[in-house]
Formats: sequence, structure tokens, C-alpha cells
Amino acid sequence: MAAPELYSKFARVWIPDTTDVWRSAELTRDYRPGDTVLHLRLEDETECEYKLDPKSGVLPHLRNPDFLVGENDLTALSYLHEPAVLLNLRVRFTDSKLIYTYCGIILVAINPYESLPIYGSDIINAYSGQNMGDMDPHIFAVSEEAYKQMARDEKNQSIIVSGESGAGKTVSAKYAMRYFATVSGSSTESSVEKKVLASSPIMEAIGNAKTTRNDNSSRFGKYIEIGFDRKHNIIGANMRTYLLEKSRVVFQASEERNYHIFYQLCACAHLPEFEPLKLGSADDFPYTNQGRSPVIEGVNDLMEMQATRKAFSLLGITEAHQMGLFQILSAILHLGNVEVKERGSSSCGISDENGHLAVFCDLTEVSYESMAHWLCNKKLKTATETLNKPVTRLEAMNGRDALSKHIYAKLFSWIVGQVNKALSTSSKPHSFIGVLDIYGFETFEVNSFEQFCINYANEKLQQQFNMHVFKLEQEEYMKEQIPWTLIDFYDNQPCINLIEAKMGLLDLLDEECTMPKGSDESWAQKLYNTHLKKSSHFEKPRMSNTAFIILHFADKVEYQCDGFLEKNKDTVNEEQINVLKASKFALLVELFQDEETPAAQSTTATSGRAKIGRSTQSFREHKKSVGLQFRNSLHLLMDTLNATTPHYVRCIKPNDLKAPFIMDPHRAVQQLRACGVLETIRISAKGFPSRWTYQEFFSRYRVLMRKKEILSDWKLTCQNVLERLVQNKDKYQFGKTKIFFRAGQVAYLEKLRADKLRTACIHIQKTIRCWLARKKYLRIRQATITLQRYTRGHQARCLCNNLRRTRAAVVFQKNTRMWAARRQYLRQKTAAVLIQKLLRGYTARLEYKRLVFEHKALLIQRWVRGFLARWRFRRIKRAVVYLQCCVRRMLARRELKKLKIEARSVEHFKKLNVGMENKIMQLQRKLDEQHKENRELSERISAQESHSAADIEKLHVQLKTLQEVEEKARRRGDLVTSLQEELELVRQELEKNKEMVADLNEKNTLLKSEKDEMNRLIQEQEELISEIPETTQQESTEHLQAQLNEERFRYQNLLTEHLKLEERYADLRSEKEAAVDLSKLGHNRADSGYSSSQSESLHSSVLTGSEVSSLEREDAVQTAADVSLLMKLQRRVTELEKENMDLQGEMDTKEEQLQLERTKELEDCQRVLGAERDYEALKRQELESDNKKLKKDLQDLRQSLSKGKGSKVASPGGQAYNVVLEQLNSTNEELEVRKEEVLILRSQLVNQEAFKHKETGSEGDSGDSSRSPTLDLHELNEDGELWMAYESLKETNRILASQLQTQGQSHEEEVEGLRAELQRLKAELGQQQQMMSDSLELPHDARIQASLQHEISRLTQQNMDLLEQTGKQDKMVRKLKKCLKIYMKKLGEPEAGVHFEQSSPENVVGESGRTVSIVRKERDFQGMLEYRKEDENKLFKILITDLKPRGVAVNLIPGLPAYILFMCLRHADYANDDQRVSTLLNSSINAIKNVLKKREEFETISFWLANTCRFLHCLKQYSGEEGYTKHNTPRQNEHCLSNFDLSEYCQVLSDLAIQIYQQLIRVIENIIHPMIAPAMLEQETIQGVMGVKPTGMRKRTSSFPEDSCHTLEAILKQLDVFYFTLLQHGNDTELVRRVIKQQFYLICCVTLNNLLLRKDMCSWSKGLQIRYNVCQLEEWLLDKDLQGSGARESLEPLIQAAQLLQIKKKSQDDADAICTMCTALTTQQIVKILSLYTPVNEFEERVSISFIKSVQNLLKDRKESSQLLMDAKIIFSVTFPFNPSSVALETIQLPSSLNLSFLTRV
Repeated sequence: MAAPELYSKFARVWIPDTTDVWRSAELTRDYRPGDTVLHLRLEDETECEYKLDPKSGVLPHLRNPDFLVGENDLTALSYLHEPAVLLNLRVRFTDSKLIYTYCGIILVAINPYESLPIYGSDIINAYSGQNMGDMDPHIFAVSEEAYKQMARDEKNQSIIVSGESGAGKTVSAKYAMRYFATVSGSSTESSVEKKVLASSPIMEAIGNAKTTRNDNSSRFGKYIEIGFDRKHNIIGANMRTYLLEKSRVVFQASEERNYHIFYQLCACAHLPEFEPLKLGSADDFPYTNQGRSPVIEGVNDLMEMQATRKAFSLLGITEAHQMGLFQILSAILHLGNVEVKERGSSSCGISDENGHLAVFCDLTEVSYESMAHWLCNKKLKTATETLNKPVTRLEAMNGRDALSKHIYAKLFSWIVGQVNKALSTSSKPHSFIGVLDIYGFETFEVNSFEQFCINYANEKLQQQFNMHVFKLEQEEYMKEQIPWTLIDFYDNQPCINLIEAKMGLLDLLDEECTMPKGSDESWAQKLYNTHLKKSSHFEKPRMSNTAFIILHFADKVEYQCDGFLEKNKDTVNEEQINVLKASKFALLVELFQDEETPAAQSTTATSGRAKIGRSTQSFREHKKSVGLQFRNSLHLLMDTLNATTPHYVRCIKPNDLKAPFIMDPHRAVQQLRACGVLETIRISAKGFPSRWTYQEFFSRYRVLMRKKEILSDWKLTCQNVLERLVQNKDKYQFGKTKIFFRAGQVAYLEKLRADKLRTACIHIQKTIRCWLARKKYLRIRQATITLQRYTRGHQARCLCNNLRRTRAAVVFQKNTRMWAARRQYLRQKTAAVLIQKLLRGYTARLEYKRLVFEHKALLIQRWVRGFLARWRFRRIKRAVVYLQCCVRRMLARRELKKLKIEARSVEHFKKLNVGMENKIMQLQRKLDEQHKENRELSERISAQESHSAADIEKLHVQLKTLQEVEEKARRRGDLVTSLQEELELVRQELEKNKEMVADLNEKNTLLKSEKDEMNRLIQEQEELISEIPETTQQESTEHLQAQLNEERFRYQNLLTEHLKLEERYADLRSEKEAAVDLSKLGHNRADSGYSSSQSESLHSSVLTGSEVSSLEREDAVQTAADVSLLMKLQRRVTELEKENMDLQGEMDTKEEQLQLERTKELEDCQRVLGAERDYEALKRQELESDNKKLKKDLQDLRQSLSKGKGSKVASPGGQAYNVVLEQLNSTNEELEVRKEEVLILRSQLVNQEAFKHKETGSEGDSGDSSRSPTLDLHELNEDGELWMAYESLKETNRILASQLQTQGQSHEEEVEGLRAELQRLKAELGQQQQMMSDSLELPHDARIQASLQHEISRLTQQNMDLLEQTGKQDKMVRKLKKCLKIYMKKLGEPEAGVHFEQSSPENVVGESGRTVSIVRKERDFQGMLEYRKEDENKLFKILITDLKPRGVAVNLIPGLPAYILFMCLRHADYANDDQRVSTLLNSSINAIKNVLKKREEFETISFWLANTCRFLHCLKQYSGEEGYTKHNTPRQNEHCLSNFDLSEYCQVLSDLAIQIYQQLIRVIENIIHPMIAPAMLEQETIQGVMGVKPTGMRKRTSSFPEDSCHTLEAILKQLDVFYFTLLQHGNDTELVRRVIKQQFYLICCVTLNNLLLRKDMCSWSKGLQIRYNVCQLEEWLLDKDLQGSGARESLEPLIQAAQLLQIKKKSQDDADAICTMCTALTTQQIVKILSLYTPVNEFEERVSISFIKSVQNLLKDRKESSQLLMDAKIIFSVTFPFNPSSVALETIQLPSSLNLSFLTRV
């Protein structure tokens, strides 16, 4: 008990209470030794007196300070007693919603009766790899501790889960197994961990039932051993079961159910496959309707049945066996419906009116008569004979129920055996972890044999637990070298001896069972006679002779003896068993096979794996009593547990109402006493329960130390302080690393610390209040002086204003009077002047009127006289003109008659045209002269033809040979015809493609115009958007960016999964190769179906890639097999395209041969007809020159006539001029028509002559040459040839008119098409305008989103169309290039020979001067590297495999390996070697992957990430695409790839870079992850702010900088290393920023997750420390100029969590501020932090539940993720923006250190 001085005024104590078990009170007076009462004040402010026992002097329990309440470990409490434990659990459970609490080595789990989000994979990952005390209590922490100890100590582990029904034992065991299945993968192909988890629904279906305390209560105990191999992977499991409650099969209490499987069968009775079972509703069977509660709320038995069948299938139990199981279970239900009727007093019979016995026999396939007979009879065996004896109705009913229980027990054992068979493994487990799910201590109003066995098992487990706790305490004391003192603890060995020792309860029970007339009453009398008053743990009830009481470790339990013997015997009529054994149902016979073989193996007793009801038990074991079997199995279980390291989980049922987060104190205390938690507390309290390290003690109680006591040695410092503060040295002990305190001493030290802090606070408050008061006084004094100053100034200003106003009034009066006098004077002066002005004006106006009147009179007279004179002149002039007209008309008529007469005569016409005929004759003479010259030229040509006659004969001979060839070609006409047809089709396609290209060009122009229009619309929308607030625009942009990042993140996750699958495949392949090497097999087999199919696909791709493939090419393809699946598909497509190109090439060559043959024939024909073409050309030139000359003469004639016309005009009215002009125009037109006809006729005659010349040959040359090529015009007219020419001309005109008409129609069609296209564009424009108008009616954000979405979809569609058109155009261009090459070859063949002959001497000279050219090329390199084929492997080995980033590579220019590989690739492209290009790229990618797989180091990964990105950028930079080449220099553009399109490899390299980036992030995470939590949370970066609270047995690792290797400075140094290494290797700046952002996100995730899972970290001082650490990280970002990288934003959740810890948390305004501030945190995270907030000192206050609920109400409308923890495994999507290099390839030098001398610069 605590020291009496602690019971002072205001101290709080605990007093017993009937309602709440314990009640808190406060002392109103100091306690003095000898006082008999304590004066207390309760929490409801009522005062009372608590009487003390004067004999014992026991004082009530002291209450712990409030800041210690809610601790993770109960042993951390200063006062360890029952009320403190109860309060701590209640505060954690009801207030903080925490269901797990440590109590030393025990994990206390309280059933919340509600689903909690604390069992997800993120929680499992958070607890994986953590120490047990580093995180908040959890079942995963216990599981991780067991798994870690198994892996570290190579020792088997056990997790013992106990508790009463409804406490959550099964769920806890299930989560423990789920944790093991998650953190350790299976090493076999059949996922064993899934099977382990699948066994749970099966065992729940056949072993769980609804009780009054639990809807899913386990009615059996089980111990599951999960086996692990040497790599700590699950390889198998084994299950043992204990004490199945068989009585539940035939009897259920009210509001209870039978086992779940029966109700699941009844729910499936309507299904077709279950109709033969003849089932119905659960209410139709007595075995399922006794509890009158067939339905569990919230449970669907039909769905549960599906889950059970699925689990059966997963464990390998076939459908036939499943239906067999269901058949046996249905038979049990029908057996329960069999009715037995009495036949006299000692016999009975079967009344099977409803046919249930017949159904039972049909389902079990047994004899109906035999079963009916032995249900009502039994066999008695004597020494001489065997008798059949009838049984009574009651005995028959009991026998029927016993048979049902026996069948179900056998079936249960068989299912367990099948589960074990499915979970077993051929290899022996290296170690195992056992999970024991066993019933807790039970006490009911009526306790029978089952409760006796359960409590017996709990006595054994409690003994093992006590010994383990005692052992741990002893080891702790010995390790710290503290003198060991014997601790008195409760030993329950006497109680165990009472039950299992010789002549114990079980022995007496077995003895009574062997007696012929043994009964429960006689057994009770034997118990009384043997143990009453002889054993302190055995008592007899006062009012009963058939009951007994046992004093268990938890409580007294009264057992009723009724039914003990029957349940212990568990007898079944053997004849009924024999009937079942004779069944034809194979599965039923299999259940009873063990009873047929008495000599069956009994290995279970020696192996430690025995279980009750197992199918391998022998018939002799069946004869053993249930108690003996249970005792043997329990001993085996204890042996197993003692051979392992145990871990304890105690499950507590908080209330009997199944209400969530409500605790009944009475029920909780009852279970705490029963499960050993209070016993653990009592054992700890007997010794030194409080344990502090010297560092923790120094940090916590530094305020109690004097300056002279602080030494460099913490241990001496603590010793000096404790010797001064605690006088009794027995209250503490100094260990090697810790200080051990007795119970209550920490509370005493806390009281001293609080008093010291309170005194300091008072002194600080006094000083601050004095400072505030003086500051207030000085502020008031200053304010008073200021007021006086301003008041006096105001008065002076008022006086000054008064004087100014007086002076102003005088001045104003003076000026006003002066102004009035002056105004009167001016008014009079103005009036006099006005009168004078008016009089003078009137006189002047009278004089002006008189003068105007006289002037008007003179003017009228003048106009009248002029008018009269003009009128007389006009009348005389009209008369004269009329006379002249009449005379002239008469003369003109006379002249007209004469001219008409003259015009009718031909002679007159000839006179007019004499000049024209002379001109034509001159022209004819000129033509004759030209014809003479032509004849001379023709004579020369004939001479030339005579000289070339021999050549013509040779050509005739060649023509004959060609004709023979033609005859041969005709024989192959079918082939040629088909090829010609194909050629014609190709030409037609070419024409169509040309038309398509033209259409595409037109569409392209239209699209460009549409694009311009859309750009205009986009600009308008941008103008509209610019008017929208920037916030909405930013939100829409962020939304689109988030969608893009999400898609990129999904793609990169797929790449990650693909990489994992590749790694898994490689591992499996390597393992198989190792196995093959070990077994020395002589043949190779495929690793899996995937690998075999992959090899087949590769082989087929190689065969189809080319017709002739060498071994080297096959090797190259095999090396490329490890490229990603996308590359394989792309290569397959390219190979098919290449095959198509080969076929097309063959067709082109055949077509070229045919074309060459035809061209040779045509050339021969052209040589024969060459002379004729020359002659026709000369004639044509002659006619054209004549035509030009005639046109010129006609034009001159027109000009002369026009000049003459101008000279002949004498008078303006001459008629002769008009007549002559009309005649000349008509004559000119007629002459022009005649001239054209002459020219047409001449051309026709020339053609006819040429044709005749070709027919007659050289014989008619002389005659033709003498003939004139022209004819006389009169002869043509006389013969009618002119008329024929005219007709032909008209025909030509008609043809031209029809052509013009067709062109007009086509033009109209084009116009119509353009109009239709215009209408379509107008319609689209109208739709867009309508959409814009609709979008303008929407809100700003919706408008922007709709417009952007429409624009994105339109542009996407447009881009797809353009891509398709571009692809078609590319194909067309390739075809045209091929055709062009063919035509160039045809045209170049005749020239090639001449060129070759002419250039051969030059080639000789070039060969002789070859050395000079090489020297010149060395001066100007092309940026290429050449290597030999055999040096490829050497290149990859030196440049990739053996290259060390820390060695040679650190002195190289960044990205040098990438540059070298690309220069080699350029040479392969220059040489047009596709095989070398493919080999180079694929081998490089595979080599990089292998290097990264072997050396997972940060420097290596960073180095190859930089080189991969640089290689990718080089492929883009030198690809020749306009988007990339615009950044190049002209010299770099010359180095672009010319023969191959490597865009597909760009995608492959991009994927490889993404994989390398993700691997880099994982390596960084592995390095920095262990450093984050200690540095960010545990390190005391601000000295004196943190206060270390007392910790329990689950102590954390030291959180002090002296012993911690992970500090914030270490993290910053590591970040420096990462940053400078990335920059040194030449990584892109944007990529470095992305890596830094990922690191800061990891820091935020790990820190925040630890904060959410560690209650001791949620305090005000911890928030201050986090803020300081974040500031240090921000300063690091500022120093590295990385503010814009997004790393600061990734820390926002952590910053807000720190602010949440520091902000005030009381009023509603505080809740509003929290909701406004914490936007980056989810609602669950905010509520979790508020509920976990823990005061470090007693001056701080907890967050009230009402405040947390108000925050929840404010945040309930948030739409966010329901996940509590941040996902630290997320890797942000990464992009690689194009970053062109300024390094010129020709300037790169190869370092000698790389040993690349086999590479030659080109």
C-alpha cells in the first residue's frame, strides 16, 4: 500500500460501490495515522465518510493522475490495482474507441460488437516489421512479435486466445492467421495461406452455433499449427480439436440454435441438387426448432452455405463428397424426427407414420428392419450366451440421440481430417506458430460435465501462464542484476491435483462408470467421502447431496452431478454401429472404418498431434471415457505449449446486450478476474512494476534535480536525486540499464514533479501578472497625457478659428459694400448706352431699306430685256437648222442609192481587195522559199538515211529476234496477262490513292480552316474563361491534371505488376534450373505454360521474319526474348509487314523484268519510227512558224487599216466611212476563218503524206520531195475541199463544245459538293454555337468542364482521323517511292553502262588515293561507332554489366554509356542492318535489367535511370521528327536516323525507365523508411519540451538522441546523398524533383501513420516537435531550390496533423476552425487524432467526447476515402519530358579506362 503521506487533502481514492464496482472520491481532509474514517467528496459533490478497518489498517486504493489514464499498457500505471485497471480499460474502450490494451505480456481484447476499419492490409503493412511496443496494442502486434521471434530465435511460437463465449476469441484467432498469411507468402504453387483462411468458414459451419451470449459461438476448442519453411513461408497447417459439444446436436436451450450447417441445409432445400435429401424448413425438425430462434439477424444462411461450399472446393473436397456430407447431415435431422411408442412397461416400437426412419435408411443406405429393430432393442452378452433385450421408450429415445451425436462427432472428425489433409505438406515444417482458440472460464446457474472440463482446461492454462509470467519476471531481475526476492503468487496446483491426481475427481468418475450399477448420486457420495474437509478447494453445498463446489482460481463454481456418468461414458449401441457399418454408402462406411481395426496405429499419443474425435482413433480408444480422453489431449496440448514461446490474448465481453462500446463494470471485473489479468497485475505489484531507463528518468524528472547533482553519468545523477527524494531505499533498485520502483513510487515522484512545476508556474504567473499590470499602468498614463495634449491643442485651434472668423467678417462687409455701389453705377451706365444704341440703329435701318428698293428695280429691268433678245434669236436659229436638215437628207438618199449599186458589183470588191491579194502573194512567195529550204533539208535527211541503211537492216534482224522473243512471251501469255492485270489494278489503286491524297489534301485544308475556326472559338472561350474567376479555372485544371495523373498512375502500376511477374518468372526459372542441375537431368523442359508458349511464339516469329535465317540471327532473337510483351507483339507485326514487303518486292522484280522486256521491244520500234517522228516534227514546226507569220501579218493589216480609218474621217456625219469600216471587218473575219481552214487542211495533208511515206519507204522519197506541201487556194475551193474542211471544223467545234459542257457539269458538281461541305460546316458551327450558348447558361466551373471536355473529345477524334490519314499517306508514299525506284532503275540502266565506262578510270584513281581520303575523314567524324559482330557481347559486358557507378563511371561525362550505345546504333542504321539494330536495342535492355536485378543499389539504379532516359532522349532527338529536330543544331540534324523508325522502342525504353524509377523509389524507401519514425517522432529535437511518460513492460526502444542512430540530421544527410547522386549521374531536373517529392510523401505517410497508431505520440509537445522537424525539411528544400517540386505540398497532411495537436479543442468555434484548417486530413484521421490525444502533464486536458462528436457532425458531408492510414506504397506517376542534349556526337571521346579499343569512330 502507498505511504500514508500521500493521503493528503485533495488526493483521490477508490471506494467500493454496488453499482459501478468502484467509485472515485476526493479527500477533504488530510489523513493522519490512527484515523478511523476518511472524509470524502464524491464526484456528484456529495460528502461522505469512509470507515477504515482498525485491525488491518488498509487504506482505499489511490487513483492515478489523469494524464496516466488511458495508457497502452496497464503496467505503466503508477498504482496497480483493480479499479485502476477497470478505469483504464473503460476510458480506452468507451471514450477512445480502442479495443486493445496491453497488460504486461497479455493483450486484452474487448469485443466492440461493431465492425472497425483496423484490420485492412494497410494496417497489416503498418505493423509488419515493428517492435511490439512501438505501436498501439493490436492483435497484429502480437502476431508480428510471434512471427519475428520464430524467425529470429528459430523457436516455435504459440498464441493462446481465451475468453468466454461472445468475447471474440474466434475473430481474434482468425485475424492472427490472416496476418500470418499476409506477411508470409506460400512457397508452393497451391496458395496454402488461402487454404488456411478457407478452413475458417468450414469449421464455423460445423462447430459454431448461436447461444444466448453469442451469435457465432465456437462449441469446440481448436489448436491450429501453421507450418513455415526455412524462408519463413507458410507451407502447411494442422488442426487439433478439443471437446466438441455433441449434446447441442440433440438439444438446444431457449433462444439458441443447433450448429449452423443444419440451418444452411434447410435454407438450400429448394435447390434442385438438394431435393433428394427431402429437407424442409428448420421448424420441421426437433433437432433445429427447440431453441425457437431459427434465424440470426443479419445472417443469410443461403449465402453462408455458398461460402461453405466454396471453402470445401478450395480445400479439395469434391462435389460428390460434399453431397455425401450433406446427405449424412440430412439423415441426422430425419433420425431426430423418428417417434418411439411404448408397448407395455418395458418395451417400445417405432411409429414411422411420417416415414422419417425410411428416409434415414435411404439416405444412409442401411437396412430399415435392422435399424428399426436395434433402436428398440439391445444385446446383452454373458459368459455363455448373447441375449436381445427390449428397452423402454426413454432408453430408446436416448439411444437414438446418442446415435445422432455419435454420427455427427464422426463426421466432424472426418471433416477435420480432410482439412488437415488439404493443409498438409510433404516436406517437414522447419518451425510453426500455433493459434489456440479455446473456451474461457465458464460459470452458469447450472454447471455440468462440459463446464467442468472447460474450467479444468483453464486451470491448466492458468498454471502455465503463472509460471511463464514468474519466469519472465525472474529473467528481467537477473538481467538487470537486481537481488532476487521470492514473489508470492497464487499456485493452482492443488486445484489441478484435486481434479486429475490419483483418486481425483476424474479417477473417481471413471471408476464409477465401470461399476455395474454406478450412478451420479453414488459418485457424489464418493467425492464427499474422499475430498470433503481434506481439500481446501472442495466444498459441499448446504442444500444438495448431488452437487459439489470447486474453488477455481477465478471463482467458486457449483457443479450438478446429474448426467456426469452418462456424458463421461458416451455410450452408443454397438449393434446400431454395426448396422451403419453394413451400409452401402461409402462415405458413411469410411467414417466407421477405424472401429473395425482395433490394431490401428495410435501415433497421436507420441507425436503430440492428437485430438478428440479424430478419424484415426482405434476402437480401444473409443472405449475410453470422455474425461480420460480429454485429460490425455490436454496433457499433450500443455506439452506442446511448454515447448513453445507463448503469447496471450484475453478476450473480454463488455456487456450481455451486445451493444457497441458499452461496458458493464460487473461483467468486465468478473472476466478480468477469470482470465488472469488481475493476477498479472498482482504479481507485478508484488515486485517492482514501474521500470525506467536512466535516460527516461533524467528527461522526466530533470526539474527535480539541482544543478550540482547533474553529472555526466546519468546513473550517478539518478542515484543522487533518488537518495535525496526517497528516503526508503527499499522502494527502488538500480539495475544495469533501468531503475525499478515499487508500486506508488512513480506517483509520489509525479506528485513532487507536479508540485515543483506548480511552484514554478505560480512564480511565472506572478512575474507575468506584475509585468502585465505595469504595462497596463504605463499604457493608461500615456493615454492620459495624449488626451491632455489633444484637448489643449483643440482649445487653441478653436480660439484661432474665432479670430480668423472676426477678421474675415470685416473684410467681407467692406467688399460687399464696395460691390453694391459699383453694381449701381454700372447698371446706370449700361442703361444710357443701350438707349443710344437703339436710336442710332433705327436710323441706319431706314436708310438701308431705301437703297435696297432702288437696286431691285434696276435688276428686274435688266433681266426682262435680256430674255426678250434671247427668245428672238432661238426662233430664227430653229428655222435655219430645219432647212439644212431637209437639204442634207435629200443629198444623203441620193448618195445611198449610188453606193448600193456599186456594192453589188464584184469588180468593186476586187478593187477594194487588190492590196490584200498582193499581200497574200508576197506571203506565198515566202512560203515557197521556205519549202525550198525544207526540200534541201529533206535531201540531207535522205542522204543520212541511206548512210544508216545498214543500221536499219541490223535493227530488222534484232526486230526478228524480238519477234521470236515475243512469240515465247505469248506462250507465257497467261502469266503475263495476270501480272498485267495486277499491274493495272495497282495502277488503278495508285490513281485512286492519288485521288484520295488530293481529297485528303482538300479535307486537310478544310480541317485547317476548321482548326483555325476552332482556334478562334477557343480564343473566344479563353477570353470568356479569363473572365471566370481564377479559382474555378484552377479547379478545373487541377481536376484534369488529376485525371491525367490517375491514368498515368494506373499505367505505371500495370508496368509494376508486369515487372513483378517477370521477376517471379525469372525466379521460378532459376529455381527450376537449379533443381535440374541437382537432379542432373539430360533434357530441358519448359518452366511453365507461359514460357513454352513464349518460346513457340518466338520461334514462329523468327521463321516468318525472313526466308534465310542464320544461327547468329536466331541467337539475336533469343536474346530479345526478355523484352516486354508489347515489344514482342510489335516485332511480330513488323515481321509480318516485312514478309509482306518481301512478297511485294518479288512481285515488283517480276514486274520490272516484264517492263524491261516490253521497253526493249518498244525501243526497237521507236528506232524504226524515229525518222518518221523527226519528219513530222519538222512539218509541225514549219506549220507553226507559218501560222505565227500569218497572224503577225493580219495583225499588221488590222493596225494599218485602223490607222487608215482614222485618216479618212473628214466630217463627223459621213456615211461612206461607216460602210467601208463594216466591209473591212467582215472581210477580215472571213479571211481569218479561211486561213484557219487552210492551216487545218495543210496539217491533214502533211499527216497523209507522212503516212504514205511510211508505207512506200525509200522508193517514193524523190517524188514526194519534189511535191509542194501546199496547195493553191482556188484549187481547194474548186474541188470542194474547203467545204469539207469547214465541216471538219464544225465537228471539232462540236467536240470542244461537248468537252466544255462536261467540264461545266463537273465544275457544277464540284460546286455542289463544296456547297454541301459548306452546309455541313455551317451545321457544325451552329451546333458549336448552340453548345456554347448552352454552356454559357451553366455555372462557371461546369461551363469550363463541358467546353474542355467537348474540345478534348473533338480534338481526339480529329487527331485519330489525322493519324489514320497520315498512316495511309505514309503507305502511299512508300508505294510511290518503290515505283519511283523501279522507274529510276529503268531509266538508269542504259546510262549505267556509259557511266561505268566513263567513271572506271576515276575509280582507279580513287583507289590509289584512298589513304588521303581516310585522313580527311578523321578530321570530320560523323558521330558513329563501328564494331564487329563478334564484339557485341564484349561491348555489353564492358559498357553495362561490369560498369561500376562508384568506380570508372564517376569520372565520365553524364550519360556516356547511352551516347556510346546510340552511336553504335547510328552506324547500324547507316549500314541499313536491321538485325544489328534489333540485337543492339534488345540486348542493351536485357543487360540493364539483369544489372539492376543483381545489384539493387541506389547508385547503380540512379546511374542507369539517367542513362536510360538519355538513350530515350537520343532516340527522339535524332528520330527526324519535326517536333524534336527543331531543338537541334544543323550538324545534329545531319546525324538523324535515316533508315529505321524506332518509335516503338521509344515506348519500350519509356516503360523500362518507369520500371527503373519505381525500383529506385523502392530502394530509397528501404533505406529511409526505418529512419523516419525515430527521427520525426521519437527524437527530442527541441530540448526540454518533451516529457516522457511512464511506460510498461512493452517498452519502446530508446527515443533519445544519445542512443538513437536515426535522427533528423541523418535523414537530411541521406537526402543530400540522394540529391547530389542523382544530379551527378545526369538525371533530368524534373525527374530529380519527382524523386524528392516521393521521398517527402513517404516521410509524411510513415510519420502520420505512426502518429495514428501510437497513442503516446498524440500530444501538444509532439505536435510542436513535428512542426519543428517539418520546418527543417522546408529549409532543406529552400536550400536546394526545390520549392516548386510539390514536396512541400506532400507534407501538408502532416503539417495539419501537427496543428491539430496544438490547436485549442474546447468550444464550437474551435471545432469550426479544425474543420476549416484540416482539409488534407480525412474525417477518420481527424477523429482518430482527437480521440488519441493524450496529455503528457496533469496541466493538460483531454478532448471531450462531445467535442469529437461536434467535429464529426461538421465533417459528415465530406466526400472522401474511408481509409484511415495513408498508403505509403503509392508511387506517383512519372513522365520523362523531352530533354535534348547539346553534346555533339562527333566530339565524344572514348576514355581509355573503358577498354573499348575495338570500337572504331566513323
